[in-house]
Amino acid sequence: MHRRDLIRSAAAAAALAVLPRSAHAAQSLWQRVAELGPHAPRSTQAALIDALADTIIPRTDTVGALDVRVPAFIDVIVNEHDTAPDREAFNAGLTAIDALSTRVGGGAFATLSADRRALVMNALEQPASRTDPAIRTYTRLKGLVIHGYFTSEAVQNDVLGVDVIPGTFRGDAPLRVRTRNGGSND
Repeated sequence: MHRRDLIRSAAAAAALAVLPRSAHAAQSLWQRVAELGPHAPRSTQAALIDALADTIIPRTDTVGALDVRVPAFIDVIVNEHDTAPDREAFNAGLTAIDALSTRVGGGAFATLSADRRALVMNALEQPASRTDPAIRTYTRLKGLVIHGYFTSEAVQNDVLGVDVIPGTFRGDAPLRVRTRNGGSND
């Protein structure tokens, strides 16, 4: 199984557990990202979020997480929808991820080579302690990356080929009107 296939499979499961819960809600979050433009307010740990998103879903023969602005999507969710305690826990978890990165990979995650990033990612994927702030935040961030990626317009249209209104439009389709006496008028 290729990494992309695994991510596509995981996306279906992750979509149920991650904000937003409906297609309309996802669309409104992406509209908010578009309103902010390319210079959206960013987390103080934006480089870490960018690096993690790019490592989770890199650009291959299709667009990657950075190409569809997943970090801005995450920023909107964390800064505009999370409660203050949740936001603080998320930022503390990002700090814990960078501390783990320094221990395991030898430096800040955003500055590591692909091989060193893989070491850190493997450490974060270990189910050792779900109460560990680094692992909890990484798990949430991974879900947000996958959800943001698969709900983005570019991925929906160009990668998945989702046809929101399937079939063709027939403006002259016959209309069958039923009368009160049970008959029809074509």
